[in-house]
Amino acid sequence: MAGLDVMVVGQVARDLVLRVDEVPEAGGTAPVRRRRELLGGKGANQAVGLAQLGAAVGLLGVVGDDEVGERLLALARADGIDVQWVRRRPGTPTALIVDVVDADADWRYLEDVAEATLLTPDDVAGAASALRAARAVLVQLQQPARAALAAARIAREAGRLVVLDGAPTDAADADALLALADVLRADAQEVELITGHAPRDAEAGLAAGRGLLRRGPSLLAVEVAGKGNAFVWPDGELFLPLSETPTVDDTGAGDAFVAALTLGVLRGEPRERVARHAVAAAGATVGHPGGRPALTPEAIRAQLDRIPAT
Repeated sequence: MAGLDVMVVGQVARDLVLRVDEVPEAGGTAPVRRRRELLGGKGANQAVGLAQLGAAVGLLGVVGDDEVGERLLALARADGIDVQWVRRRPGTPTALIVDVVDADADWRYLEDVAEATLLTPDDVAGAASALRAARAVLVQLQQPARAALAAARIAREAGRLVVLDGAPTDAADADALLALADVLRADAQEVELITGHAPRDAEAGLAAGRGLLRRGPSLLAVEVAGKGNAFVWPDGELFLPLSETPTVDDTGAGDAFVAALTLGVLRGEPRERVARHAVAAAGATVGHPGGRPALTPEAIRAQLDRIPAT
């Protein structure tokens, strides 16, 4: 366990992706042009991305004690992910996410995520040794606030890099979580949940990052929806437009972004390089249906060439 670079704390789910020309109206039908069944959920997607980028990665999440859960764990192991800390919840069906994507790259999610598939503080406590041993802990704030806080505190007390992804499910916990973080990544909706305002342009994104910088993290990555990402750190800031890539499905782009962001910070890379590689990783994920990353060196290099100069 001491050899892990990153422990990811987050969701594990069966991801069923259906590509259609258009979503039918009530009473209608539509042929499925492509179907993919994948290891999914934000935690698993981020762990896959980290493994593809060369990190030794472990996963703390929950699956059921059903056949689907066993199959997902086997897929994660095949990806090189340490799953010994994934909980098998008795009597619980593994989470299912159906991603229906049309020809315009618009998606609709259907989610069957039982409360029992979410992490509890006891789950986190049971994995405390792994969280203390990893060099970085990446915590998804889509998990219950008490579990997220427990994971972040264990990592902070052990002197590990703490990366938060998202917005707290309970606004009352926002200050405590931000104070524990080294890095925060938030999309536009999540920024609005934390600050009360969704950034509409580059300057608003940078301003949001500067405000959040005062609340604890030393690196902020803030999405401006449809335009790009603002990066803010104590002695610099940068806004990067989206890479010029045709989009099939942007599911999982944020997870690939966070994976590259985490690893770049962990490796001590310059902040501008970290930012560019995070945007490149997201761009490498939008060209295929489903949220599973495909972060090959070739894909990253191709995306870096497409990011407009600032």
